[in-house]
Amino acid sequence: MAKVWGKIAGEMSRLRGGIVNLMNGLGWSLTGGTIGGTYKLDTTRVDYEFARELYHNEAEKYNLGAGFAKKIVNAPVGFMGLPDVKSLDSEAQERLKEFFKQNRSRMQRTHLNAIREGDCFVWLTRENDDSKLYPEVRKRIVYNIIPPEQVKGINRDPLTGEPIEYILESTNEWVDDTGAKRNAIIKQRISAESRKIEIEGDKPPNLEEGEVANPWGFIPIIHFKNEADETMAFGKSELESVEPFFKVYHDVFLHAIQGSKMHSTPRLKLKLKDVAGFLRNNFGVDDPAKFAKDGGTIKLDGHEMIIFGPEEDGDFIEARSATGDATALLEFVFYCIVSASETPEFVFGVHTPSSLASTQEQMPVFIQKIERKRQAFADSWQLMCRMVLAMISQAENTSFSTYETELIWETIDPRDSKDVATEIKTIVEALDKAVSGRFMALESAVNFLKAWIDTMQEYESDDEDIPGEKSRIVQTALFLSRLEDAEGLDKEKQELEV
Repeated sequence: MAKVWGKIAGEMSRLRGGIVNLMNGLGWSLTGGTIGGTYKLDTTRVDYEFARELYHNEAEKYNLGAGFAKKIVNAPVGFMGLPDVKSLDSEAQERLKEFFKQNRSRMQRTHLNAIREGDCFVWLTRENDDSKLYPEVRKRIVYNIIPPEQVKGINRDPLTGEPIEYILESTNEWVDDTGAKRNAIIKQRISAESRKIEIEGDKPPNLEEGEVANPWGFIPIIHFKNEADETMAFGKSELESVEPFFKVYHDVFLHAIQGSKMHSTPRLKLKLKDVAGFLRNNFGVDDPAKFAKDGGTIKLDGHEMIIFGPEEDGDFIEARSATGDATALLEFVFYCIVSASETPEFVFGVHTPSSLASTQEQMPVFIQKIERKRQAFADSWQLMCRMVLAMISQAENTSFSTYETELIWETIDPRDSKDVATEIKTIVEALDKAVSGRFMALESAVNFLKAWIDTMQEYESDDEDIPGEKSRIVQTALFLSRLEDAEGLDKEKQELEV
């Protein structure tokens, strides 16, 4: 029996060796589970300038189609909104709330830039602000948005892929005291340990070259990536998937307009037997040959009535619809834009019946897109919160119990107030029937209804300062009973007085 098991073990070992050799030959790694053996990110980037041109409809070859671009970007940005921050540490939550309140407009632009251009870089700095515009603040954390073109490269950890150094390059132009134009190229290398500045060209005022230590111990730059992917170092613009359809829409629309311009002007058709008589009777031309030789022209202005001879006639030739053939194609391309951008058609401002159908049918899909966008940016926002708390803690020599935060987003509800009221009424009636019929406990009904009514609390609260819904129900019942007793006393008093 031992020999048999030994033979089986030997065959299994050889079989495993053969599988390993086969997988290695195909580029698979048994231990790593990856194809190849190296981890390399795709460093291709969005053409940021072209993305902005599409958004502002400034690209000449896309003018008639890129008008949809702003709607595609603005709609998700508007519905996403900005998150509220919740922390278990009350002091940390207060400081984060203050920071978010001061920078809401910049945070809104962060979402806009990231969705439009694919990337948005935010650099947090703590600066001594002696400006008279901020007398209540001496040092504050400044929210700086870096144009993505200035980020020339990101060096990453070869094992984790985390950024270990940002390479920035910007061009600075100014006018000196003599009126001469100056310019310089400023290069920066920012790591967790230091910040190195190099200047090429004229030296800008109040800026020194050299290397200074990074006091924070981390890189205070947050990268917001749209449609982030593990294989890509940078994000993708929301306009990339629909750019080809913008071009098609522009071309089709342009040709339709050119055809309309060419054919929509009516042409006069004349059926004549006596040309000389026609010219003489209507335009006073005595010598048709001389009139034609001199290049004479006839105008119908002031000729409300034209005289024709026997068997003569005139008519206007006009195209029925110069854009008729293009209408169906334009509509098809429009719906391709709607589908590729995951944007409801009513966002683009189509007519009312279509908008109503779009709201009911496409809004749930659009809400899922918004939720996906929110979750995609959640890690970046939470990382920013950690950096803000770490900078405050180091600079002010204070401490927080935790840097962990929770993001709370506003609920998106496509229903109107009437629909919401009808649904809540139905739910309350169903819960009342279930409780009165003893099919459900009051606690279960309250906790279920709490998800629909924001002002309700948990049935029993763990916080002594916040009463639970059970206590509030009892207090309401006592209050109403006192009112009823008071009304009864008043009634008895009136009867006795009579």
